[in-house]
Amino acid sequence: MLNEFSRTELLIGKKAVEKLAQSMVAVFGIGGVGTYAVEGLVRAGVGKFMLVDDDCICLTNLNRQLHATRKTVGKPKVEVMRDRILDINPKADVVTRQTFYMPEHARELVKPEYDYIVDSIDTVTAKIDLILNAKQQNIPIISCMGAGNKLDPTRFEIADIYETSVCPLAKVMRKELRKRGINALKVVYSKEEPISPIETDESSCRFNCICPKGTTRKCTVRHQIPGSISFVPSVAGLLMAGEVVKDLINPLKNI
Repeated sequence: MLNEFSRTELLIGKKAVEKLAQSMVAVFGIGGVGTYAVEGLVRAGVGKFMLVDDDCICLTNLNRQLHATRKTVGKPKVEVMRDRILDINPKADVVTRQTFYMPEHARELVKPEYDYIVDSIDTVTAKIDLILNAKQQNIPIISCMGAGNKLDPTRFEIADIYETSVCPLAKVMRKELRKRGINALKVVYSKEEPISPIETDESSCRFNCICPKGTTRKCTVRHQIPGSISFVPSVAGLLMAGEVVKDLINPLKNI
């Protein structure tokens, strides 16, 4: 009988579809990259999710984040994305945690039952600790480097962190991971040189913050607000989803 994953089965086969349905993927960071990663995963047939993000949807998210609409502004990102997953696949198992990942949260948020971790967090400290914990527990992980201040979605590549270049975040991550003895990490990164944001008093979130009520990390505390556009973080997220699916159905290809 035909079902929502029949076309996928034509491409990868029944056993692979069954494997994806039983797989659990934890996605950390449900923003411009993370929402499209989740979208790609659930539509491919991944059946179990852990979604981790502390933010509520802001009006300024509408330009790039899949779950952001006028109706969802002000709502927790993890809850809105959970509802979207279940609209696509009502059989999916979705756990949400509305919290910001920090080292002290590792024990409760990084669990051995995960089949894969998607890192779309935007802070270095959190990324490094998440990667370290994933590696310690032998959980496959893919990490997104900088997707802000970019305009060319064709410049994204998938590589090991130590094969990256150009991306400023990747440079920092290479240094910090090498110091911690991490010798390999699959990443999505862009070779496009970052564009300097054209910040004015009218366009700056730091001077005109409209973060919704309940936001724990307002943009006014951030060092820099990166520019963004619809078709760049979305591509990074879908590339991550593609790698996760390929690794889940053929784990021998995972780095």
